[in-house]
Amino acid sequence: MSRRCELTGKGPMTGNNVSHANNKTKRRFLPNLNDVTLQSETLGRSVKLRISSSALRSVDHRGGLDAFLAKAKDEDLSANALKIKKEIAKAAAAEA
Repeated sequence: MSRRCELTGKGPMTGNNVSHANNKTKRRFLPNLNDVTLQSETLGRSVKLRISSSALRSVDHRGGLDAFLAKAKDEDLSANALKIKKEIAKAAAAEA
């Protein structure tokens, strides 16, 4: 599994460890990824994703997975999340 958020595309960043003597050594800042199961109201089923904790807060803030994916940019989403987004759009079009 890659260390990349499936919804926001957030991945590892690089920087420096800085000692008290101001010595600098390279390090990596990894995103806080969690395996979560989110419920889709449109599809009527749950979806397992590996997302960052900040993305989980954004999903809650926007009102659920369906609303988040509707506004999300396609280039930020993983292949799995993009597939779910298209399924939700197709199911929403069939309901209307």
